[in-house]
Amino acid sequence: MLASQQGDFKMGKKIWIWNHYATNMYIDQAGRHYSFAENLLKEGYSPTIFCASTNHFSKQNIDTKGNKYITDTVNDIPFVFVKSPKYTGNGIKRLLNMVTFFINLFPVAKKYAKINNKPDVIFASSVHPLTLVAGIMVAKKFGVPCICEIRDLWPESIIAYGLLKRNSFIAKIMFKGEKWIYQKADYIIMTWEGGKDYIIDQGWEKFVDLSKIKHISNGVDLDMFDRNSNEYCLNDSDLESNNYKNIVYAGSIRKVNNIGMLLDVAKIIQNKGYNQIRFLIYGSGNELEMLKKRCKDEGINNVLFKGRVEKKYIPYILKRAYVNILHNTSTTLNKYGQSQNKLFEYLAAGRCIVQTYSTGYNIIKKYNCGLTTKKQNAEEIAKVVIEACMNEEMNKLMGQNARLAAFEFDYKVLTSKLISIIDDI
Repeated sequence: MLASQQGDFKMGKKIWIWNHYATNMYIDQAGRHYSFAENLLKEGYSPTIFCASTNHFSKQNIDTKGNKYITDTVNDIPFVFVKSPKYTGNGIKRLLNMVTFFINLFPVAKKYAKINNKPDVIFASSVHPLTLVAGIMVAKKFGVPCICEIRDLWPESIIAYGLLKRNSFIAKIMFKGEKWIYQKADYIIMTWEGGKDYIIDQGWEKFVDLSKIKHISNGVDLDMFDRNSNEYCLNDSDLESNNYKNIVYAGSIRKVNNIGMLLDVAKIIQNKGYNQIRFLIYGSGNELEMLKKRCKDEGINNVLFKGRVEKKYIPYILKRAYVNILHNTSTTLNKYGQSQNKLFEYLAAGRCIVQTYSTGYNIIKKYNCGLTTKKQNAEEIAKVVIEACMNEEMNKLMGQNARLAAFEFDYKVLTSKLISIIDDI
């Protein structure tokens, strides 16, 4: 049963993990910060996850029963649900949800600490920067350190996708806020390896201590991945067919994902006569119907849209691909490295990976677990896909390398890196 307050935990260091969108982790019992909390608990720490009462990923929200917050515990991990207004889409209501979550964090933290004692460390994670600002300010009031985790660059990522002008007033204000966060945080954890490069590129190295910039990538819970791959199987004759070498894409189908380019690739491969190569696209989004129509109109017969599947089935799908394709719109941010969750699931699947764009600190190249295009265009991608499918010995070796690499990114390993930072403060 949900309760309005939480009893005291007689354990080691209290770690408050703040993630606006961790509500789905409570529901799914999975995800980056759930895995961190789970492993911290096993190592004798006392983690608590603070998140919004609303769930960004579904309409399944938590009723706070008129309180500023409400709590529950799942698998001995306490969750604190901060009252936030419901919303759909990415409009003004989502912005209001962010601001309300930010505002409510202050009284919730104060009240929760009064009942359960203050934390030893606040670990605040971004999807948006307001959570980081709140983490720094509350940590200062409590007289405890704050670790800020940067998973999305605001506003740089918005600029990269053409949604904001670099020289706009809003962008300038956001950059000042970002710089303030880097200055005030006790440690900065970045999910991509080139985080220090980003600070230097911004010209902030004189204002930000680069020694406090750390790297902990996204990762995968290998135990859960393997368990799901065995327990949650799909009855999918297309996936199981031995007549084709299936190229699997699993993810959203929206403008930013640029799936239209994969159709261009498929068309080139089809016209070259490689009839055994086929694309299976799992997912949904607002471009799905348009892309289906395009396949019909242009006679692209080697692409099958499989629809959205529950996340628990993804391991089974990825492990049965001949090649898993890592594809998204290429941006200037790629030079700082890789952090997409999908990549680490692909590694866990133990199949050859084709990455359709170049990055700095390239994991695919480092571990020799796939092929990467030099330029993101259809001809280049088609060439690399064909190479990955026609060289069976190479394909097998790269798949084996992918699985070995996955152990480096298991959340048990990543949590040990987090612990070293926590204990160093």
